[in-house]
Amino acid sequence: MANLLDLLQGQLSDNMIDQLSNQLGGAGKKQTAAAAQGVMSTLVSALAKNAASPEGVSGLANALDRDHDGSILDNLTGLFGGNAQPLPEQARALNGPGIVNHLLGDRQNGAVDMISQVSGLDASKTGSLMSMLAPVVMGMLGKQKREQGLDPGGLSGLLSGTVTQQKSSGNPLMDMATKFLDKDGDGSALDDVAGMVGKGLLSKLFGRK
Repeated sequence: MANLLDLLQGQLSDNMIDQLSNQLGGAGKKQTAAAAQGVMSTLVSALAKNAASPEGVSGLANALDRDHDGSILDNLTGLFGGNAQPLPEQARALNGPGIVNHLLGDRQNGAVDMISQVSGLDASKTGSLMSMLAPVVMGMLGKQKREQGLDPGGLSGLLSGTVTQQKSSGNPLMDMATKFLDKDGDGSALDDVAGMVGKGLLSKLFGRK
């Protein structure tokens, strides 16, 4: 089965990072790339957590069928470059702040702070990046559901399998995200951030200049 996070990270080409950096007001590309991976890890972890219950995965499946068929992935360059005008029917699919609020709720600020500290990207820009990337995460998940014909059980399996694979392969961002969400966003996971930065996390994970 496909690893959702690997598919998402495959969208982060150098050109895409350039466009995201520009949309954030000229943020550093290395920091933007690191924050983008942190955002994606956190949102996928939150989706997996929500999909762990029958009610949660049923609601997610309905939302994907209704609003997230993956079509926004066809023109990310245009959307992030400001060259494409979203269609009216894409309004809910592109409602990044709404998606983030639904997935993270009152954990949102803590998640932004955590990703900001690890990536070195300003917290306000990290929050904006999270809203920009949330529709991409949902679009990719919706595309996989459609192409693979996933029922709610298959959807839950894709998400939990992605988290397990990422943690077992040594992705520290996924490990950090799951710890943060498992602690209900009480902030204690932030205690590990300074140590991660001190160990040169970014230089090990991201070769961008």
